[in-house]
Amino acid sequence: MRSRSVSAGESLSQISLPQTENHKQSRASSPPVLPKRASGGFALLDSLHRHGVDYIFGYPGGAILPIYDDLYKVEATGAIKHILVRHEQGAAHAADGYARATGKVGVCFGTSGPGATNLVTGIATAYMDSIPMIVVTGQVARPSIGTDAFQETDIYGITLPIVKHSYVVRDPKDMARIVAEAFHIASTGRPGPVLIDVPKDVALEEFDYVPVKPGSVKLRGYRPTVKGNPRQINAAIQLITESRRPLLYIGGGAIAAGAHEEIKELAELFNIPVTTTLMGIGAFDEHHPLALGMLGMHGTAYANFAVSDCDLLICVGARFDDRVTGKLDEFASRAKVIHIDIDPAEVGKNRIPEVPIVGDVRNVLVDLLRRCKETGVKATPNQNQEWLNLVNRWRDEYPLIVPQHPDSISPQEVIVEVNSQAPNAFYTTDVGQHQMWAAQFLKNGPRRWISSAGLGTMGFGLPAAMGAKVAFPDEEVICISGDASFQMCLQELGTLAQYGINVKTIIINNGWQGMVRQWQQAFYGERYSCSNMEVGMPDVELLAKAYGIKGMVISDRSQLKDAIAEMLAHKGPVILNVHVTRDENCYPMVAPGKSNAQMVGLQKQPPKAAAEPVYCSNCNAKNAPNHNFCAECGTKL
Repeated sequence: MRSRSVSAGESLSQISLPQTENHKQSRASSPPVLPKRASGGFALLDSLHRHGVDYIFGYPGGAILPIYDDLYKVEATGAIKHILVRHEQGAAHAADGYARATGKVGVCFGTSGPGATNLVTGIATAYMDSIPMIVVTGQVARPSIGTDAFQETDIYGITLPIVKHSYVVRDPKDMARIVAEAFHIASTGRPGPVLIDVPKDVALEEFDYVPVKPGSVKLRGYRPTVKGNPRQINAAIQLITESRRPLLYIGGGAIAAGAHEEIKELAELFNIPVTTTLMGIGAFDEHHPLALGMLGMHGTAYANFAVSDCDLLICVGARFDDRVTGKLDEFASRAKVIHIDIDPAEVGKNRIPEVPIVGDVRNVLVDLLRRCKETGVKATPNQNQEWLNLVNRWRDEYPLIVPQHPDSISPQEVIVEVNSQAPNAFYTTDVGQHQMWAAQFLKNGPRRWISSAGLGTMGFGLPAAMGAKVAFPDEEVICISGDASFQMCLQELGTLAQYGINVKTIIINNGWQGMVRQWQQAFYGERYSCSNMEVGMPDVELLAKAYGIKGMVISDRSQLKDAIAEMLAHKGPVILNVHVTRDENCYPMVAPGKSNAQMVGLQKQPPKAAAEPVYCSNCNAKNAPNHNFCAECGTKL
């Protein structure tokens, strides 16, 4: 039996530190007055609050009920808000989306046994994409561990390959320290998910609770390298100055480090074209004349040609994964490589760089740019001009195409139209053709592109959008989904309805598992095994109505613009089901085992009519209309 825990009548200002800056409640100026005794469950929640947690996404169950009992009392103070999902996978994806949108650590709860295993896909998704997350699971009582008790699974063991670190709390006195360590591990170095497994009796047990101040923990053996080696930075500068065909290759590490301004400065200083991975979208302004969009399997033709022909590849926070490199021994085969990454295990894993630099990518770029300013190093006039001219020629000859079919809406048209009406929205995606079209045609800012890249998790988009919208209730959040992906986690419509979370979902509905169908067409002799989704697809309008939200369906191009405007104007969640061209394929495409320069589905544009020359504002030299920089003095045109 418990003696006394925190009562519902006590305000959090009496029992914990002043609230984080994200809270609108008043801060207490006096030191907190802690109870003499507290439960392990309260220690967990108070520690989460001290680390700035505003929202928890979760689902209760037997083993975690003691924590939810304390949550009931803490939530009444307004310190933490719990979002009840309809499936634990939705909790993990929502915490993931919250973390990607904010850069903070996302938090999700699940009970023991099936509740914990339902979190596994979401944990793996976050792990593959290096997303900081704290996953709290209930566990059977300590004496029952290992006895095959009701709803017992070894979630610690199950998740070992897909977490950055794990804890089983054996003593409630360790709770505050473990939470502090978990936040430190999840959010520093290469970010990732951390599991905290809490036995039921540990959550119930009362003890003399002593909080641990955030940031005060010191972990032996865990000291991520955050500053780059100065000699390696100088070597990188030397290669950049010698290069005539440089290319910046930017990954998700640049987003995690917040390095977008430094990347822009470096690109403009040396006139370097920039391409991004799927995870790196948003790290560089895609409206910038140096932007080449995404590279890889469904990247732009000009990005793939550029990486195949560059003489220097500057990799920033990326890992040379197979969807980017294609045939690895032909990826940037003419280039020297500078690889900047905070994880030493990634540097040299797939490609041996000439200049490896281990460190936080923003810190490394800050030091590199500072060194360039101190020594006066910058691009010489005309240093990269021939290279830029070639890249711009590829851009003109092989643009991304938005087809317009006479009797149907193309998927690309939908993406382009929603982006034109909501250019600054947060966009989440599910996985498949619609994900690749969104990556090609959306123009996103930092942290406004949220997509499962490494694991490729269907069902990710809707709950991830939920997490982003909870974090930014005044921002537009739009989920781009497919008719197959949407059905993976559609139960979270109930969560949207319960809390009035104003997420807009667009279903690119072609009646197929689109990417599966495309591969079956291309590589499996058009044998469409188990990929058609037409039979059993719910009536979206009726489904939405059943959940108490707005549903819309269109199939004609004349309806598209107004339907998207109506969707965006509605004050509440909306599902817009757009019936699109059934057999549209996602191109360009690098087939498995081919080099990036060997793309299928390219449509070469005819030469453009001669355009008027552009005169430099600095030296008045005449330049070709497709030039971005003056050939005489290097001034940006």
